[in-house]
Amino acid sequence: MSCSAPTSSPETTTSVGEDEGGAITTIAAIHFDVLQAHIFTRLDGPSLASVSCVSSQLYDLSNEESLWRDICHSAWPSTDNPRVCNIVSSFPDGSRSFFSDSFPLLVSQHDPPPSPNHTPPLLPPEIISAVDIHYRGTLLFSKVHETETLGSWFQCSPFRVDLVDPKDMVPTAIRLGDDVCQDLAENLKLSWIMIDPTGRRAANLSSWRPVSVQRHWLSKGIQAKFAMILAGDPGGAREFVLCGIVVTFGGCEEAEMQVKEVSLQVADMDGTSLTGKESLVMLQRAMDGGKRKKGRKEESRERYEEYLRRKKERKESKLRIEARSDSMCMTFCIFIFAFPWMLFFFR
Repeated sequence: MSCSAPTSSPETTTSVGEDEGGAITTIAAIHFDVLQAHIFTRLDGPSLASVSCVSSQLYDLSNEESLWRDICHSAWPSTDNPRVCNIVSSFPDGSRSFFSDSFPLLVSQHDPPPSPNHTPPLLPPEIISAVDIHYRGTLLFSKVHETETLGSWFQCSPFRVDLVDPKDMVPTAIRLGDDVCQDLAENLKLSWIMIDPTGRRAANLSSWRPVSVQRHWLSKGIQAKFAMILAGDPGGAREFVLCGIVVTFGGCEEAEMQVKEVSLQVADMDGTSLTGKESLVMLQRAMDGGKRKKGRKEESRERYEEYLRRKKERKESKLRIEARSDSMCMTFCIFIFAFPWMLFFFR
């Protein structure tokens, strides 16, 4: 999603079309004000990034901070928050760096074993969540949430970020009907950007589209789940961890629904929630070392299904081990009980 400035000689030009006489029109023939004000402003982030890789001239023109700031605000209205704007301005390339961190699909990979003298990085004193939910292109929910991370309560308690107060449910224009689950699966889109103000890094922890949409068996509400799979510590329950986002809708049949819950949790392959400190380590590792790529529409769902498959295999393996252990214990107990009787009858 980013590229270094292309090198080109002063004579290098880029053709953009032909006039009526058949002569080739070069990029140099178009005034830079026209490019920036009337062409670049119509492009989205990936298109503008592609244009910047064509030539050094286009790279310089497309690197204007205002272009990338407007793209970020258009894609994620929550980034128009003054605090977020101030943090984004401190990124190495400003809004362009923030977009490069936040737009593509995050692919977290296992790190090589650290050296014996490795010093773990300091954890940030706070993290900021910039969250936006769209339905059919219309903004449903937008919020910026700041989480302090230095307190013992945060570091030792299960990590969870809740954005909706139970008393302040968010109204929507979505009607609760028979096909609402399929409708939300196709048309609901969520972005949860986690920002590290100290390290000046960010990552989008959402799968963009829901990985599942179901009616809750107890509350009868609709739960849309988004997921991002992060690589953890190889060989254990945290080989992969699930960054799970839940959006819960409530309401009466054939009436407009309300957003009752927007929450984020991090859990391992045994279903155990990670503490705040453990989650922060995983998130910081993903921000700093995770690869970003455009990805296919269904790739996040496929990674989630692969995670569920690994989780199921791990559970079945544990059950087999427990069954063998139970059998051995039972056999040992029977032997201990029968041994005195065997001595009595066969002496």
